[in-house]
Amino acid sequence: MSMFLDTAKIKVKAGNGGDGMVAFRREKYVPNGGPWGGDGGRGGNVIFVVDEGLRTLMDFRYNRHFKAQSGEKGMTKGMHGRGAEDLIVRVPQGTTVRDAETGKVLTDLIENGQEFIVAHGGRGGRGNIRFATPKNPAPEISENGEPGQERELQLELKILADVGLVGFPSVGKSTLLSVITSAKPKIGAYHFTTIVPNLGMVRTQSGESFAVADLPGLIEGASQGVGLGTQFLRHIERTRVILHIIDMSASEGRDPYEDYLAINKELESYNLRLMERPQIIVANKMDMPESQENLEEFKKKLAANYDEFEELPPIFPISGLTKQGLAPLLDATAELLDKTPEFLLYDESDMEEEVYYGFDEEEKPFEIGRDDDATWVLSGEKLMKLFNMTNFDRDESVMKFARQLRGMGVDEALRARGAKDGDLVRIGKFEFEFVD
Repeated sequence: MSMFLDTAKIKVKAGNGGDGMVAFRREKYVPNGGPWGGDGGRGGNVIFVVDEGLRTLMDFRYNRHFKAQSGEKGMTKGMHGRGAEDLIVRVPQGTTVRDAETGKVLTDLIENGQEFIVAHGGRGGRGNIRFATPKNPAPEISENGEPGQERELQLELKILADVGLVGFPSVGKSTLLSVITSAKPKIGAYHFTTIVPNLGMVRTQSGESFAVADLPGLIEGASQGVGLGTQFLRHIERTRVILHIIDMSASEGRDPYEDYLAINKELESYNLRLMERPQIIVANKMDMPESQENLEEFKKKLAANYDEFEELPPIFPISGLTKQGLAPLLDATAELLDKTPEFLLYDESDMEEEVYYGFDEEEKPFEIGRDDDATWVLSGEKLMKLFNMTNFDRDESVMKFARQLRGMGVDEALRARGAKDGDLVRIGKFEFEFVD
């Protein structure tokens, strides 16, 4: 089994806020001491932190659930409960985090040490010291802690490399990587020797350096899932320059120019923006018979398909086996990198909008449904938040919740839907009678 994993689906749950406390000051020489219950502590956030020492998402293969601790409950003497520590989850550089339900990108983590809160902890519930008023100086009201954010995430690793090697299987990508870097990719005389991306660092004779990724070989139809399909095409999205490796000896009976067109078609089919990356054509295996003749024919066909004023992609003849022609290729690659900017992977339509915590007039605070047993069912994000933060062990808290429902217009809405005196109304597992 490969130890390389570049996608994972996980669930994260931030900590709930601690419950507020109902308490009263009872001391011999302090008459009418009043409320003294403190607030609950904040629940822990779930935070992703980039760790440059990680190379894959293998840690998420078996550990798919991450839950932060809840805050402590409020205490007497008006003391707050202790807030929970944040849960730190380490991810490799190049990890894209999406909301699994909406498909929107939450963040793209590419810098070592970069942090992002993927689930926010709930705030602590208020103790009864917060509800004291001149009309009600001794309230028996407290709030439960706010539930922590819970969501399902899709993680996708796109390795950080400046240059990507693409081409058909067995054109010499792994051999080239092994001679220009210290990487030790598997090399064999059969297709799909490389089944995971390999990464290496190149240092040119002039002292410049850049990262190169050798991607598993593509074949015609890869963008539709043929061969290894799109499984590893995502890794070329971060590259700024593409080295298109072509077997100029035609050792497998294919036409080099047709190979060139086929691979570009697969890149374009996968992501049209990949064609924005500048390409350098690497004519490999020039030490083989007929390679020179094939190269001349390749140049003629390439020129015939470009307009007179269009600039042809540069072609560098090399031999990965004998190491000829490598220095000019690497110098040209470094020079092209210097003048090629970073490519933006995601635009605004891909990103999830920032959460807005204010009042949205268009957002419905509640929804009304009906079960098969004729019970009215109330739901909705705002309503459920109020419900979860209500302490139903205290009559005053229950009455406060009833007033909140009335203020939201629940009574009028139920009446308009035909609810009658004595009908059952359900919120979650809690049931009560509708009073007209």
